Amino acid sequence: MAPKELSKGTSKVTQYRMNGWKYSVATRYLLFLFLVILFYVSLAPRLLPERYDIRVNTQSEKDIVAPMQLPNNKATLQAQEQAAERVQDIYTIVPMRNDNLVTSILDRIDRLNQDDQVSHADKAAIYKEEIPQRAADFVNNFVNNSKKADAYPDKLLDEVLEKTKEQTYKIPEETFIKIPRLTSDNITEMKPVAREIVTRLMNDQISDATTARAKVAELVSTSSLSDRTSREVVQELARLAVTANKFYDDEATKAAKVEARENTPTVYIDQGEILVHKGEIITQDIYTLLDENNLLKNEINYWPQFGLLMLSCLLALGLLVFIRQSDSRQFKYNNAQLLMLVLIFIITIVVLLLAHTLQTSERSYIGYFAPVAIGAMLVTLLLDRSLAFICTVIISILSSIILNARQGQIFDFNYGFFTFVVSLTAIFTIHRASQRSTLFKGSIMVCIFGALSVLSLVLIDKGSWNQLSTLYSIVGAIAGGMLTAILVIGLMPFFESTFGILSALKLVELSNPNHPLLRKLLTETPGTYHHSVMVGNLSEAAAEAIGANGLLCRVGSYYHDVGKTKRPSYFIENQNGMDNPHDSIDPKLSKSIIIAHARDGVEMQKEYKLPKPIRDIAEQHHGTSFLHFFYHKALRQAEERGVEPDFTEDDFRYPGPKAQSKEAAVVGIADSVEAAVRSLRKPTVEQIETMIGKIIKSKLDDQQFNECDLTMRELDIISQTLKETVMGIFHSRIEYPEEKPKEEKVQ
Repeated sequence: MAPKELSKGTSKVTQYRMNGWKYSVATRYLLFLFLVILFYVSLAPRLLPERYDIRVNTQSEKDIVAPMQLPNNKATLQAQEQAAERVQDIYTIVPMRNDNLVTSILDRIDRLNQDDQVSHADKAAIYKEEIPQRAADFVNNFVNNSKKADAYPDKLLDEVLEKTKEQTYKIPEETFIKIPRLTSDNITEMKPVAREIVTRLMNDQISDATTARAKVAELVSTSSLSDRTSREVVQELARLAVTANKFYDDEATKAAKVEARENTPTVYIDQGEILVHKGEIITQDIYTLLDENNLLKNEINYWPQFGLLMLSCLLALGLLVFIRQSDSRQFKYNNAQLLMLVLIFIITIVVLLLAHTLQTSERSYIGYFAPVAIGAMLVTLLLDRSLAFICTVIISILSSIILNARQGQIFDFNYGFFTFVVSLTAIFTIHRASQRSTLFKGSIMVCIFGALSVLSLVLIDKGSWNQLSTLYSIVGAIAGGMLTAILVIGLMPFFESTFGILSALKLVELSNPNHPLLRKLLTETPGTYHHSVMVGNLSEAAAEAIGANGLLCRVGSYYHDVGKTKRPSYFIENQNGMDNPHDSIDPKLSKSIIIAHARDGVEMQKEYKLPKPIRDIAEQHHGTSFLHFFYHKALRQAEERGVEPDFTEDDFRYPGPKAQSKEAAVVGIADSVEAAVRSLRKPTVEQIETMIGKIIKSKLDDQQFNECDLTMRELDIISQTLKETVMGIFHSRIEYPEEKPKEEKVQ
């Protein structure tokens, strides 16, 4: 079989291996469908409360519990009415400058008394009619002018007019007879006294003018007036001028009652409180309460369910699109890793639901105790850092709904923001974790940034400032961060063993020289051990240069040749000057021994329960490479014996499979390069560069990279990186071309 045909055959084997459930398209979409159902079921209790089919005056067949904090409209209305009843009547002060009224009356008296053509009797009659009318006109003019100027509400001005009319003072008849006797000097002396008395009394808040008028006599008696008639007239005119200035403001009172109703907090029924006990008669009030909160099946409305289904589909679709556009082929097509992602979401949602069950309206801070960063941490460590970012967004949305403590809102920004901050912190602090202790260091950062995010939200929202609840929230954020690290460390071995995932933490553990296989390799095949370490250094540098998993390449290189421990002397790096046993055995047997080390290594790794990616590197690092030396040796022996060869080139090839990942391909290239460089006695830079190019070209021509994702550009980067790394490792052995001596100048 030609190499090209062998490649096709190997592709069929690989394709056959990818036909199981792990690579089934149907299984992949079933898992995404399960994610949709998971999101729907976990959010439904918060967004779609259970509805009941009940009737008034019938017995309830079960306890009806408040699915969330519910507003009690009837109790709220009662509380509002009680608040309105406690509002006292509001009175408004309306100053009318009554001192101007008494001044104008005295001016009129002064003018009329100076008219000798009018008799005393006529003057008394005029005063009897005109003075009360002047007082009435004064109030009417003030009210009309105020209405035009829109200075006061119309109802208030009507109250002024009505009340002053009710409290109008009636001057005695004898006073009108005495007024014509007043001279101009009397009136001049009376004016300031009358104005001062009226002004002084009107400076007080007067709702009943009678009470204020009772004080006039005392004020007049203590005044500077000595004339009896003047004192009597000033007293009566002051009593007439004094009116109420404090009036009941109906509109202001109603507005205050409305404000009191609006400021009355809504009365809520706590989540979990029993609304109706089993066997209890459904009253009209209970029925109305359930109806107002959409807890009755009195009408069919599937729009909320449809909206929640759309939301669940959008969240799952975001993951699907990201994964389809991902550069990671292993994650893109491996349903085992997708199943692990689903399990991580299940764990995260269970954690959120547990925290929610402990929440109450008084203890909403319980949500901060939830280890919400557990999902981001697990995805970062076990799957992919980029995927962790989109998972963080989805988990933040889920937590903002499940832990929602704000009534009337679908999302609680506080918990969504908190989850987003701590999850991002976890991603940035542990994405290069190489030791379990790094998780605790990362959890400390999660605690710090979680506490800071809570504090920032509390400071912004002044209405939620409460020293005790703020303290509990910050303590919860710190406790949640520590709990996150504990849970992640506890769950990591489960995921690693169940799904064969190689996290950076696991890889570092496997690179420990005290691992039984590595100790066996070191003690029984020291040459191969040294070779493996060198291949690890080369492959790690090359893998990181093209964005592959360098740590996986290094650790995989340590174990890639453990199969040589079964027959160490048949491999040249372990012979140490002894005779080469291949010189005395049949080339076909030599081929079988050489080829067997890959298979033997895989079996030994299975025995020690090494993860599959490590075993894959051991199995695939040679691919279906051709053993040129033993093939040509077998040809020469057949020619010497004069017989036709009973074998083909295919019999001298590794069984494969070819490299299925970039890491396996890189290790294969580094393995060949290290062996070739070691065979050179005095390598030069040109020799190394040429040799690396030939090795890569040979593997490329042999189609060894057909089943992995390596591109031509990446092969060029690998070639350049290997050259630089080899030059660094073998620096003391490399001979650099000598410069030709410069010719001496002729003197």
